[in-house]
Amino acid sequence: MLFDEPDFQETIASVLVPVAVPRAYTYKVPPGKTVVPGTIVRVPLGPREVIGAVWDGEPDAAINPAKLKSITHVYETTPPLDDDLRRFVDWVANWTLGAPGMVLRMVLRSEEALEPEAPVPGVRRIEDAQPDRMTSARHRVMETMEDGFAWTRSGLAHAAGVSSSVIDGLIKQNVLEVVSMPASPPPPKPQLDYAQKDLTPAQQAASEGLVESFKKGASVTLIDGVTGSGKTEVYFEAIAEALRRDRQALVLLPEIALTEQFLRRFEQRFGVFPAEWHSEITPKNRSRVWRGVASGDVRVVIGARSSLFLPFRELGLIIVDEEHDAAFKQDDRVPYSARDMAVVRGHISGFPVVLASATPSVESHVNAELGRYGLYELPHRASGADLPELNAIDMRNEGPERGRWLAPSLVHAIKDTFAAGEQSLLFLNRRGYAPLTLCRTCGHRFQCAHCSAWLVEHRFQKKLVCHHCGHTEPVPQACPSCQSTNSLVACGPGVERIAEEVSDLFPQARTLILSSDLPGGPERLKREMKTVEEGGADIIIGTQLVAKGHNFPKLKLVGVVDADLGLAHGDPRAAEKTFQLLAQVTGRAGRVTGGGKGFLQTYNADHPVIRALLSSDRNAFYKAETDARRAAGLPPFGRLAAVVVSGPDKIFAENYARALARAVPADEAVTLLGPAEAALALVRGRHRYRLLVMAPRQFDLQSYLRHWLGSGPKPTKGLRVQVDIDPQHFM
Repeated sequence: MLFDEPDFQETIASVLVPVAVPRAYTYKVPPGKTVVPGTIVRVPLGPREVIGAVWDGEPDAAINPAKLKSITHVYETTPPLDDDLRRFVDWVANWTLGAPGMVLRMVLRSEEALEPEAPVPGVRRIEDAQPDRMTSARHRVMETMEDGFAWTRSGLAHAAGVSSSVIDGLIKQNVLEVVSMPASPPPPKPQLDYAQKDLTPAQQAASEGLVESFKKGASVTLIDGVTGSGKTEVYFEAIAEALRRDRQALVLLPEIALTEQFLRRFEQRFGVFPAEWHSEITPKNRSRVWRGVASGDVRVVIGARSSLFLPFRELGLIIVDEEHDAAFKQDDRVPYSARDMAVVRGHISGFPVVLASATPSVESHVNAELGRYGLYELPHRASGADLPELNAIDMRNEGPERGRWLAPSLVHAIKDTFAAGEQSLLFLNRRGYAPLTLCRTCGHRFQCAHCSAWLVEHRFQKKLVCHHCGHTEPVPQACPSCQSTNSLVACGPGVERIAEEVSDLFPQARTLILSSDLPGGPERLKREMKTVEEGGADIIIGTQLVAKGHNFPKLKLVGVVDADLGLAHGDPRAAEKTFQLLAQVTGRAGRVTGGGKGFLQTYNADHPVIRALLSSDRNAFYKAETDARRAAGLPPFGRLAAVVVSGPDKIFAENYARALARAVPADEAVTLLGPAEAALALVRGRHRYRLLVMAPRQFDLQSYLRHWLGSGPKPTKGLRVQVDIDPQHFM
């Protein structure tokens, strides 16, 4: 757009910047530069410069031209963000009531990715040139370079088995020349027919159906298959079809710990590794993947939920594996469900989306039943092995002796499994040694100073840790309240305490703890997962990260230490989440050869979740859960939005939450619950109050919330209001 001033004619553009503002800002375009919607730029914003993108819509021509700031840099070598990605950013912002700039921030991950990677010096053989004297070392270098390609100095020296001085000597004699090389060559393309596996009839039918879905354009298909049924092999064929059509593919996984085994399986099928995208890869590799995705050089990405916002040039398929997993929901900044937004991205760009799970979410299960999603069921394991036999241990009658946590019948089963040279897994979704430490003299309980949560003892690290804000403190020698020594007692078990008991009971067994908070991070987890897979551990004690996606061939027994743990929360999805978690973890047993067994230690053997698991009647569970949701008007038959008010002052936060509730617009279709103090009332020093909005499925909840929050009292004095559409967590 042009300013029509007598001595002034400049172009202006709307630029969306990665901050929490509701609209794009207007900037001048530098003389000689051309920008289009999607062009990535750097612009001044207050006292700093930020990365942004030229956005759709007319810039504000009413602003005095003299007050406009100019774009300071245009990233001309980076492709503009395409129309579909910009529409996706706007859609996510509109759905979540988030600022579009905060969604764009998830796309523009780093400035380093926006510039081409600097070339590195290399050497190349000059045709027909020969050294004045041929030594064995020089001969090896010449042989290594027969292919005519350039090498780095160090790479060539290593490949030829010579010192770098040999390379330098050949350069001086004009046998080799110094050239510039790309810092990283384009990744090799997957080989579609590298190693196709023989599929079972059910797998073959599902894979053919997925291939056929590409003809429909936008579609969603649910692969509902029991643990070990070969869902991965099925959607690998969908990936192959996307690649045949010259499209890119994205596979979303809920846990970083799952990537190692997946990478190896992908390499076995396609001959190359896919690109990775998650928080643990190095900044340099993140930049390379971002650039490769934008250029189209990277054809397949396996990633965490944030990979959904990568600027794919030719995206044509999204797989959401373990689609039921709560880890796909982001709760901070822009709360969104990666599963649901994957469906939206496929709809916007007109390509298929595949959801896969052994325990689908109730929402996906209902959508498949109603025909909104395609459905392929894999009711049997690909190996032909039977599903594990499950048994309940009633802890009221068959519980362990005082001070122990494993019932005698479970201990006996572990003993038999160990004697047979097979693996056992003990599952407890509680990190650390004990969830509470107290003084038996005065009753003092160790609580986080910043959160309304007990400090968890981590005995291996000799620390008390808050699992919500990360606060740590050393385990004291005496009670800080009464100064008594030798009076501190650990209450309840965590995985470290179960490991201690196992070591006492089975001193000859190789015991391994798998928990995300142990030292070493994801790299340690990858090594230990491989150790388990190769049979290097006899008894594994793990948290929920062992419950999904892993294949441990020698694992025959799974013992759930506390099957009731997830049922104790005030969460409308508690039964569903517990059923999914326990079905997934017990499904690790006997995946290859069958004969697996699972034991559920419970104080409530008659609970519908426990009964459904023991009877293997998951259809009855889904029907009961669906009927309950329908009767209560809960998703997918109704809509929910959580409004969380937080602030440093408790009374001020509560008063504001109550004032906000009084300002809610009257509508017979809407039910407002609260405000009530959150289950975690204090997190990181901020007091929290929750309001819950319930509405019918077809109700325009976003417009209602915008009107309410826009016309209601405005937060001040450090208050924050966060809206969570379709909340998955209620803490």
